[in-house]
Amino acid sequence: MKCVDEKGREVARGTAGELCLRGPCVLRGYWNDETATAAAFCNGWFHSGDIASIDEEGRITILDRAKDMVIRGGENVYSIEVEDALIAHSEVLSAGVFGLPDQILGEIVAAFVQVAPGSQLTEPDLQAFVAHRLAHFKIPTVIKTTTSDLPTNETGKILKRKLREELIAERTG
Repeated sequence: MKCVDEKGREVARGTAGELCLRGPCVLRGYWNDETATAAAFCNGWFHSGDIASIDEEGRITILDRAKDMVIRGGENVYSIEVEDALIAHSEVLSAGVFGLPDQILGEIVAAFVQVAPGSQLTEPDLQAFVAHRLAHFKIPTVIKTTTSDLPTNETGKILKRKLREELIAERTG
């Protein structure tokens, strides 16, 4: 196992990078999908798509999925970290964090938050709440609240792409 940067170079222990694996227990490829297999393997290493760090003792810490990471003004924002900060609020039931396009910063941090029925939480309330838990650049610029369940796939993962598309449509339409 190793973590690599965007150019495929191994990063130092404790540094975030894409988690890559190889060995006899690692899959050989995707069933009947040569294109996906070719995209996921390089020089015998399986590129997982997970952003992780490996400590000096070889323990892996998964930070986020590469596709879920928001790059705001050159700063990496791990969506799971922001989601955890939002979910720490007693009236928040679930949260999906993602990037929205921004002409100046490239992306801004946005969130869809499911709040408890009857909650009066507002965007400024949630921004103030997470401000004590996150660096300033990680605080969502846009937060949409709902009492409805957030859309999920068959395995229960929040469909962030769908939420992102909905917010983009609202903001442009």
